[in-house]
Amino acid sequence: MKIATLQFAPRLGDLEGNIRRANALLQDGKVVQGAGIGVGLDLLKPDVLILPELALTGYNFPSLEAIRPFLEPAGHGPSARWARETAARLQCKVCVGYPEIETDDKVPEGLSNGRETYYNSLLVVDAGGDIILNYRKSFLYYTDETWAAEGSTERGFHQLTFHNSGQNSLESQVATSFGICMDINPYKFEAPFTAWEFANRVLDSKSQLVILSMAWLTLTEREELASLAGQPDMDTFNYWIQRFLPLIRKQMRHDANFDGDDSSRGKKIVVVFANRAGEEPGAEGKNPARYAGTSTILAITQKPTASTASGDDVPRSDDSDDAEGAFDVKILCWDMMGATTEGICFADTTADPSTVFGLVKAAR
Repeated sequence: MKIATLQFAPRLGDLEGNIRRANALLQDGKVVQGAGIGVGLDLLKPDVLILPELALTGYNFPSLEAIRPFLEPAGHGPSARWARETAARLQCKVCVGYPEIETDDKVPEGLSNGRETYYNSLLVVDAGGDIILNYRKSFLYYTDETWAAEGSTERGFHQLTFHNSGQNSLESQVATSFGICMDINPYKFEAPFTAWEFANRVLDSKSQLVILSMAWLTLTEREELASLAGQPDMDTFNYWIQRFLPLIRKQMRHDANFDGDDSSRGKKIVVVFANRAGEEPGAEGKNPARYAGTSTILAITQKPTASTASGDDVPRSDDSDDAEGAFDVKILCWDMMGATTEGICFADTTADPSTVFGLVKAAR
C-alpha cells in the first residue's frame, strides 16, 4: 500500500490561503533525498492521503463564535469539496479534518430552527467522491471543549477497500481504525495512563491499519524547534509509541496482513501519524499554540522467536494474550518528517523501511 500525509502549517481562519498552500505542496512537496528536487503525489500515486486535524481552517479557535463561520455539514462545504477534487485528481482516498455542524430537524412544533451540534471531524472520501466515513473526535482536548461535542468511538472503525495493482484488479479489505489527535490519550487525562483505550480498540477490532489525523502540540520553545533544522521531535515520537504499547506487549489478533506478507511468519499493524506544523495565536495574543510536526508512517511488527517457531517453551505471564518473550517486536519506519518541515510524508509499505527500531526491555 502507498500512503501519504501532508504536513503543513495552516493559518488560523485563512481557508483560501490554506487550500492554496496545500495544493502547492501536493504538487512538489516530497523532497528526494540527495537530489534536492520535489516530487508530487501525481507521480507517487498514493492509495490514501491523510491531512491533519482541522487542516484547512486551522485548529486553535478560542470559542464557538470564532469557529462558527467555518463549520460545514458532513460532505458539504469547502473541506469536503477540496477532498473530492483531490481524490478524483489523484485517484485515491482522501482523509481531511474539518469542523462539522449537524442540524437536527426533528424539533418540537413551534420552534423555527433545529438543534445544532458541532464536532471535530474527519471526512474520508474515495476517488469517485463518495463518502466512506465521517468520524467524530471522541476524546476532546481543552480547545475542542469550547465548541465541540464528543463523537462515538464506534464510528472509528471501517473496512477500507483497496485495489491491488498488478493482481488482476483484485480488491482487499483492510480493517482500519481512525482517530483524531487526543483520541490516543487517556480520556480527559483522568483515566489511568495505562488504560490505553485507543490502542486496545485497535487490537480488539483486529485492525491492520491505523489512521490518525492530528494537531499535536509541543511545549518546545520556538527557538529550540528552529534549531532542530528539519529534524523530528523525538520526544513527541517516543510519546506516541508509548500510547501504542499494547501493540507491542500483546499478540496481534488479525488473521492476515493486508499487503500480502505471510502472517504465519509474523504480523504487523501500520500506524500513520498525520500531524501539522507551525504556530497559531492564542487567546488575546497570549500562549500561542505550537505544533510538533514529526508526521510518521510506521509499522509495529511481531515475528515468532526462534524458540516459539521450534515449539520450545517460552516463559509467559499470566496474561494469555502476552506477546513478550514469544515474539520479536520491531518498529519499521518508512518516513518521518521534521518538526517544522512542510511537505509530503510518504511510504510504500511493500518496500524496505528506512529505519528499524528494536526494543530494549526496561530494567526491573
